[in-house]
Amino acid sequence: MRAELRSTAVDVAGFRFDAQVTSAVGEPDSGAPVVLLHGFPQSKASWAPVLGALESENVPAVAFDQRGYSSGARPLDVAEYATRNLVADVLGVCDEFGFGRFHLVGHDWGAIVAWNVAARHPDRVSSLVALSVPHPASFAWAIEHDPDQREHSAYMQFFREDPNAAALMTADHGAAVRVGFGETVPPDLVAEHLRVLLQDGAMDAALNWYRAMDSMGDVPPVDVPTTFVWGTEDIAICRAGVARCREFVTGDYTLNELAGASHWIPEEDPETVLDAIRKHRSDEGGHRS
Repeated sequence: MRAELRSTAVDVAGFRFDAQVTSAVGEPDSGAPVVLLHGFPQSKASWAPVLGALESENVPAVAFDQRGYSSGARPLDVAEYATRNLVADVLGVCDEFGFGRFHLVGHDWGAIVAWNVAARHPDRVSSLVALSVPHPASFAWAIEHDPDQREHSAYMQFFREDPNAAALMTADHGAAVRVGFGETVPPDLVAEHLRVLLQDGAMDAALNWYRAMDSMGDVPPVDVPTTFVWGTEDIAICRAGVARCREFVTGDYTLNELAGASHWIPEEDPETVLDAIRKHRSDEGGHRS
């Protein structure tokens, strides 16, 4: 009988990241690995439905709580959360698992990191599946030029500038987070996200991603095979940046618009995510390099 998903920890550059992996990780001839990057205000638990399916298909896959979310990787200095450090974390985790090249999947902030990894390190990324957030340069353009996107992104300034933001987000056992998820994210996954974010200093660390945010307009185009998935009822991302995203992908590109879907694609529609992963792995032949 095959082993089940296992929890582990991986040490990278003085930090320890909490991870969940499928049992195929480390097995010879198990095919190309998949790396899953969560968003805000989530955790690696957002990938539970996807990881479960990949486990049943004997696919090596890793999801980890990123910088600020893992209790062993929670520096105090805002500058530590610059995007270049988040990118380095991904590459370091992959190095520790022995992944030379990998298929990369990211949602929300995890998508921003994934776009950066794919754009700046195409030698490491076999394919990209980005969920909800378009290429950062396209998103930056939309914030600057599209009034709807500017309005929907106003919360980012609040997170960056209000010293009480973390306290407000964690008040009443994370009531604001629960409201944001609505009825879309299953209660058990909401509880796991909050278990992480209600740890001492975790919400403040997660908001440091916003405070340290680099210029998104400087991210180069992506040349690896890319699938971008966006829900038409996304509460944070409007159509203007989605429509422009193609201009910043020079490789094969697929846009999958999910009619009626929300921002929380990993939990709401894992099958669509899995279909994109399967296609990229199939196109490559499923082999690890």
